[in-house]
Amino acid sequence: MIVFVLRRFAGFAATLLVASLVIFYLLDLLPGDPAQFILGINATPESVARLREQMGLNVPAPERFLSWIWGMVQGDFGMSYTQRAPVSQLIWDRLGVTIPLSLSAMGLSMLVGLPMGILAARKRGKAPDTAIMVLAQTGIAVPSFWFGMLLVLLFAVHLRWLPPGGFTPWHENAGAAFRSLILPSLALALPQASILARVMRTALVDVTEQDFIRTARAKGLTMGEAVWRHGVRNALLPVLTILGLQFAFLIAGTIIVENVFYLPGLGKLLYTAILERDLILVRGGTIILIIAVTLTMLLTDLAYGLVDPRLREGSSA
Repeated sequence: MIVFVLRRFAGFAATLLVASLVIFYLLDLLPGDPAQFILGINATPESVARLREQMGLNVPAPERFLSWIWGMVQGDFGMSYTQRAPVSQLIWDRLGVTIPLSLSAMGLSMLVGLPMGILAARKRGKAPDTAIMVLAQTGIAVPSFWFGMLLVLLFAVHLRWLPPGGFTPWHENAGAAFRSLILPSLALALPQASILARVMRTALVDVTEQDFIRTARAKGLTMGEAVWRHGVRNALLPVLTILGLQFAFLIAGTIIVENVFYLPGLGKLLYTAILERDLILVRGGTIILIIAVTLTMLLTDLAYGLVDPRLREGSSA
């Protein structure tokens, strides 16, 4: 197990290094001068040159990349060009919205998708199975931002149960902050719950046709007991894969939903930074998203090792 974990951590570190290199140079190749953008089209060449020097843009790209990496290792992501504040502080302030939003959406998708998938597998070929699969296909096809606008029309405009957008800070009113995240969480959770339901159904149907399920039935267990005691655990590997990918998607997908609901999260911050050509802020926010995605995949791999010991044996061979 130790070898298995060390190999996964090595892959995690290598992925972060390559992703950092790609992000830095891709953003560096974008057309336009950040200093010129900040000062405006009427700025003199001398003032633009001075600002470029203050921002460190005159330093060669390899040196700037190494300086950026070393700063991130120390927790220093640099200073925002436009907001004149530490990038790490700006990101930290916004994670208080993005992380609860992603976690609540993931929780909702699991709470709805997994039981629906199990029920569809148990009622395979019957009306509940067909109904669940039709709903799941519809949920996958519906874009999150469009579903979010429908939720606003229903629950905010017509029923007036929930706020249509905006966010109350947690330290001011935790209840109001929670209410602000309900509709965007539902909008993010719908397609993910639909995917989970389909994957869980397929995996469980495959498992129920295995010999060990027939053996459990022969020992006197009902199909429901055999599924719950033996089938669900063995169907978890493909589900874990989807859960890891989904959480990564949810973190990245908050960019659109946060703009729809006017939430001051990391997605909204990155969107504004892109519009303002604040490259240092875009780099910092993007690398945080990549860290979250790769860390999620790392935890998924480790969960594989716990669920299926064969993977640990293969890694140490």
